[in-house]
Amino acid sequence: QPMSNERLTIAVLGGTGKEGGGLALRWAHKGHKVILGSRTADRAELAATAMRETLGADAQVSGMANPDAAAAADLVVLAVPYAAQQSTVQEVAAQLQGKILIDVTVPLVPPKVSRVQLPAGGSAVEAVQRLLGEGVKVVSAFQNISAHHLANLDEQMDCDVLVCADDPAAADQVVALSEEIGLTAWNAGPLCNSAVSEALTSVLIALNRRYKVPGAGIRITGVPRTGA
Repeated sequence: QPMSNERLTIAVLGGTGKEGGGLALRWAHKGHKVILGSRTADRAELAATAMRETLGADAQVSGMANPDAAAAADLVVLAVPYAAQQSTVQEVAAQLQGKILIDVTVPLVPPKVSRVQLPAGGSAVEAVQRLLGEGVKVVSAFQNISAHHLANLDEQMDCDVLVCADDPAAADQVVALSEEIGLTAWNAGPLCNSAVSEALTSVLIALNRRYKVPGAGIRITGVPRTGA
């Protein structure tokens, strides 16, 4: 697998949404080739045009339907709402084989999004790994990063990224990709630990509401900070 200091082609499925769009914007800004994926190619291309306008003519951003985006990419990011997670994964399962899938999904159950409601089995991301099988290296990351912060390229983000994966090399690559866009990231153990990252989002939403802030975050203490 190429490490992140190489230019990658990164497909962001759900790249027309706020969270996926924010990640895509930052990777494109760092010179990666980014493909925004959506249910329809038209919607994806519209979002890609807007992103090129933000970043300038040199930005390599395109839009495709999800299966085409996944097929064209070195690495794929899943940033769709929880209700669309499984159906999107099934739609692109063949195109994901042999690749890393970064799953950003948070199992929020509206309207009570500030209440932890993990699915049966604990982790929504772990369910995706079971669905896809051993041919895909699923990595959990970015659940706790506010889209509000990602979208502003000048903003220093005051929230760490917990990266969970059963494949340590895949986790290391996602840590490197996180640090490249200004985030401090930690290899937080196997994929089952993603249940904590997924649940934390509801806790952070509750904090945002209680303390009237736009993007509460987390910091890991007691470990020397070598990253961003």
